[in-house]
Amino acid sequence: MIDQGSGRPIVLIPGIQGRWEYLAGTVNALARSHRVLTFSLSDLVSPDRRGDPFAAWAEGIDRIIERAGETPAALVGVSFGGLIALRYASLHPNRVRALVLVSTPPPGWRPDPRRAAYLKRPRLSLPLFAWRATSTLLHELVRARPSWPARARLAVEYGGRVLRAPVSPTRMAEWVHAWQASDLESDCRRVVAPTLVITGEPGFDRVVPTETTLQYLRLIDGARHVVLPGTGHLGSVTKPADFSEVVGRFLAERSVHPLQAKGA
Repeated sequence: MIDQGSGRPIVLIPGIQGRWEYLAGTVNALARSHRVLTFSLSDLVSPDRRGDPFAAWAEGIDRIIERAGETPAALVGVSFGGLIALRYASLHPNRVRALVLVSTPPPGWRPDPRRAAYLKRPRLSLPLFAWRATSTLLHELVRARPSWPARARLAVEYGGRVLRAPVSPTRMAEWVHAWQASDLESDCRRVVAPTLVITGEPGFDRVVPTETTLQYLRLIDGARHVVLPGTGHLGSVTKPADFSEVVGRFLAERSVHPLQAKGA
């Protein structure tokens, strides 16, 4: 587990690649004003729990929050990580003071034929998956960074993280199958924490279309939406300082847990 910074705790949950290292720049930006606790998804799933990873992640987040020594904590889930954050917030409302879903796919998502092929043959599909991920990053860098040197620096930095922290295509496929078997739409109705939905600009997210992420505004009572300008799916990576500012502002406005407020 990574524990960085000081202040009120944020549990940062990475996306389907499962590696916290891909969000290292995001961790650094958030840690300037918060205590950030994060992890790689596979670290919390033992071999005997691989069939039920959402339960294993919930238990692991419990341990992380207990280690922080302060509850409730804020949960920030990036893409697939938002689904994990959603499940935890529905199960443990007293432990979550705020929920942030970042370009998160909707509960009822189903794979298109191309993605279904990835899931059937995850190892064989890894080169194509990597190529599409690289293409998405380069597509977003052009708008997110003002100059080619700045774009090149981030591309090299991000590429180095990918090489040092390789993904497991079989585990990624297992996690998607577990998601498909879960009733996350019912979880949405049980969320009481103030919720912020962050997306990139409409039409710019090549991974999770913005309009599908916006379903959470209907599914979670009181959820709010913010667009991170100049970004698509990877705004937390390409613009970590701006992303941190949006999250920090929302958490500052939501300093009192809703269940505590009702009991006051």
